[in-house]
Amino acid sequence: MSPGEPAYIATFKCGLLKKKIQQAGKILKDCNLCPRACRVDRVAGRTGICKTARNAWVSSFNAHFGEEAPLVGNRGSGTIFFTHCNLLCIFCQNYDISHQGVGREVSPARLAEIMLTLQNSGCHNINLVTPSHVVPQFLAALDLAIKADLKLPIVYNSSAYDNLATLRLLDGVIDIYMPDFKFWHSDFAELTCNAPDYPKVARRALREMHRQVGDLVVDKNGIACRGLLVRHLVMPGRLDETRAIMRFLAREISENTYVNVMPQYRPCGRAFDIRTISAPLSADEYESALQAAREEGLTRLDNPRRVFRIW
Repeated sequence: MSPGEPAYIATFKCGLLKKKIQQAGKILKDCNLCPRACRVDRVAGRTGICKTARNAWVSSFNAHFGEEAPLVGNRGSGTIFFTHCNLLCIFCQNYDISHQGVGREVSPARLAEIMLTLQNSGCHNINLVTPSHVVPQFLAALDLAIKADLKLPIVYNSSAYDNLATLRLLDGVIDIYMPDFKFWHSDFAELTCNAPDYPKVARRALREMHRQVGDLVVDKNGIACRGLLVRHLVMPGRLDETRAIMRFLAREISENTYVNVMPQYRPCGRAFDIRTISAPLSADEYESALQAAREEGLTRLDNPRRVFRIW
């Protein structure tokens, strides 16, 4: 791999990307891409939890200026918002996309066009938002995009509810992993996502992501080139989970982990069904969360950004 060259270029040139596409396609026929393991034949048009069959669905794509500083730069992060989700948090701030299916079905060729459009618009990277359930579709589109001269780093922006086997398919493909480590306690993950295994799955996923790409590396302009960037959405009344997650990152991943401690929680979707998360996060809780991150030894903390631009 040449300096500054995305990982997938070398994987494509040696023929390994083609093998990964074939492997991923086989998984779709008896789908266990994610920990839900619905075992449906998506190639035949059947769907499981993610409500996605053979083709991916896209809600929108744009140059996003509200992402983390190393992704945004001065030209924006090229975000592709995939419709549907494999985790389905009841408080999702994109509830219409994840739960209600707002978006359009796209072929691999169209998905490749979208990536190239974002590159031609000047974006610093291609940012796949909620891609865990569409890895085979993305890989097929990536092959086409590379042939048309795609050369931007790929960001895998997930909930961290990712299977190890699927992540290993992405080894040598993804440049920047950006998981959102949401919950430390199984009971809360079950209550809000019907996923009591989430904490265990997320810990395994983060270890694998870090093994593949290491700590976040930025260029001379501060733009991310490769590595792990972790998000954590601070939830009201759940500061004990925040501290536990920060401790895990510092002690079991790396003290040099780049972390975005996110303050923007507000009740959306069905959050009002649970009294303890039916109000926004307070400023005091957010400051306490930042303090917990620092006390656990993390120093690379992102500054909140709240500016958005849509093409």
